[in-house]
Amino acid sequence: MRLLEKIVSIDDAKSIAKRLKEEGEIIGFTNGCFDIIHAGHVNYLAKAKENVDVLFVGLNSDNSVRRLKGKNRPINNQQDRAIVLAGLESVDFVVIFEEDTPIKLIEAIKPDFLFKGADWKGKTVVGADFVLKNGGRVEFIDFLDGRSTTSTIERIIDAYCADRRV
Repeated sequence: MRLLEKIVSIDDAKSIAKRLKEEGEIIGFTNGCFDIIHAGHVNYLAKAKENVDVLFVGLNSDNSVRRLKGKNRPINNQQDRAIVLAGLESVDFVVIFEEDTPIKLIEAIKPDFLFKGADWKGKTVVGADFVLKNGGRVEFIDFLDGRSTTSTIERIIDAYCADRRV
């Protein structure tokens, strides 16, 4: 499959997921901003993919990221972020969504597995009730220590400022 063919609309994701489920495929879903892809993201997505045949990734749109993270984010625009995600072997489909939560996308795809980072344990996970009610599972995946977009941005700023002082 070509890289850009992995980036699909919500309507296409719904029909693709329906067809794949009819063929007996196990469908997984996760979501996020994925602003600056780092080893933590790659590890997380690879672990999610180990549990399913097909992994859909819901990607917050630029407007959604700004509402969630602030006016200076995202660093990379939604098309660039989608292309990077689509380039990962573990990601089968990327769906950009405009809302602040992926509930419409989860309801459209009806995944067998909903994946979230371990930092979500004990918190309300959007779509968890829907997935569980439909016989699916919610799985929490541990992150790699010290890997986050925020810490990456902070290191970039520190390095840039240090270079400018020289």
